[in-house]
Amino acid sequence: MRVADTRIATPSISRSGIAAAAFCMQLALGAVYGWSVFLNPLREEFGASKPEANLTFTITLAVLGVTAGFGGNLQRRIGPRATATLAGILYGSGVILSGFAPNLATIYLTYGVLGGVGLGLGYIVPLAVLIKWFPDKRGFITGLAVTGFGLGALITSPLATEMIKVHGLQNTLAALGATYLAIVVLAAQFLRPAPENYVPPGWTPAATQTPSAGAELTLADALRTPHWYLLWAMLALNVTAGAALISVAAPLAQELTHVGPAFGAMAVCLISLFNGLGRLIWGAVSDRIGRAPTFTALFLLQTVAFALLPAVDHFSVLLLPIAVIALCYGGGFGTMPAFATDVFGPKHAGTIYGAMLTAWSAGAIVGPLLIAAVPYRTALLLISGMIGAATVLPVLYNTLAQHDDQTIVATSRVRGRSHRKPIKIIVG
Repeated sequence: MRVADTRIATPSISRSGIAAAAFCMQLALGAVYGWSVFLNPLREEFGASKPEANLTFTITLAVLGVTAGFGGNLQRRIGPRATATLAGILYGSGVILSGFAPNLATIYLTYGVLGGVGLGLGYIVPLAVLIKWFPDKRGFITGLAVTGFGLGALITSPLATEMIKVHGLQNTLAALGATYLAIVVLAAQFLRPAPENYVPPGWTPAATQTPSAGAELTLADALRTPHWYLLWAMLALNVTAGAALISVAAPLAQELTHVGPAFGAMAVCLISLFNGLGRLIWGAVSDRIGRAPTFTALFLLQTVAFALLPAVDHFSVLLLPIAVIALCYGGGFGTMPAFATDVFGPKHAGTIYGAMLTAWSAGAIVGPLLIAAVPYRTALLLISGMIGAATVLPVLYNTLAQHDDQTIVATSRVRGRSHRKPIKIIVG
């Protein structure tokens, strides 16, 4: 029998179980952040330069960001389980096939393009699902959802380093790809969409968390507002800084502090750990202090950390600034899904935030190319200046929202006619 009021319906599956499946899925997808341990072996295998080898990581994240927008829309059409299953097959197959690649161009196509498409489709699904299952803890749950993605390299980096020593680069890629495929496809079977307008038992939404019907913007509506572009720029600049460090973490640690590959892998593991923790911690913090102030804090901390890195020549000292950068990099991904949902409403959150992840593509292209094109110390100082300038964006967002008297005006189509209506938003 159909339940008349889905707002008070009890879900047939535990939302905590769905969150656990989403976390495991993101853990496998996030193994991509361990890429830098493959960088030097890849250069040796194919006689490639540093920029040529690192282009694989750039392509992967760029394709991920572009594809994520389609993933948000696809999961609304065919469901999260089918979308996540397809994502696991594509991502795992891309990594498997890269293990048989005869040249670097094939690596770009398999690991970069095919694997990147799988990552993009898969990344957005847990976010879109959990935002609706946990309206009472948006910042925390989106942080948790992507914490697994940040922690993926913590497991993969030391494992891949040892596997490469024993089995070689290509066998390692093939074995890891098969593992990723199995984990993602299995986790996908536990994902379920929340009932329409689901509200957890015993929870009463605050006034600011109950948007009017007009607050449920579509992607087309969101793209007509300046707020979407400000949020996009915040995410893009945060990604640019973090992706630059992640893409060269292992060789950068070796060059600055003169340590061996094992210590380089240790630096990657530390980045993975704090990347994951940052998503959870900053997502929860943003629930308390607001989204825009959270981004201000992220930018200020990174400005200092990047400025300090060029002077570091001891490995133990290096760990502190890279941990701060990783914490803030993860924090951007932990905070922005809730930020976008606050502003534009949860109904089309997956599609809107999926499109916003093109900022990930932009940052993934600019950051790694910058840090690979000039000496590391020069690049680190340039990034410090860039991220310092980004602190104006959260301030500008709040100024814009306050100037609009806490409303944005969006154009939406109603019965074929263009119609303007005020949309209430939350000022960061």
